[in-house]
Amino acid sequence: MNYIYELEFKVRDYECDLQGIVNNANYQHYMEHTRHEFVNAHGLSFEDLHGMGVDLVVAKADLRYKMPLKSDEAFVCRMNIKKEGVKYIFYQDIYRLPDNKLCTRGTFECVALVNGQLDTSDAVDKIFEQQNKG
Repeated sequence: MNYIYELEFKVRDYECDLQGIVNNANYQHYMEHTRHEFVNAHGLSFEDLHGMGVDLVVAKADLRYKMPLKSDEAFVCRMNIKKEGVKYIFYQDIYRLPDNKLCTRGTFECVALVNGQLDTSDAVDKIFEQQNKG
């Protein structure tokens, strides 16, 4: 997959469960933070969008766990995007560093609620169009 954005992290010990591996829910947090930083990198924030009456929300999440991360391990969340109708789709993969072993593969289908109604958002569409041109 070609990636258009990536963000590096390090596992904090409190994100691990009794088994000594990252709790499954934390992978969604990593991916969500990456999506937020991606939007920020385009000059907007989710707060800005909300102020415009636009709430980008997850309608469907699909995560495939391949290999666990452990405390203090560095990793990167890489991302690509696609728009299908009213859906904004984020493809996100987490790789352990420095060996680039795939840990988790995620697909998030998001939709925009514009003033509380399902719709497309010009502001979000602009980000997706900029990425597709680049």
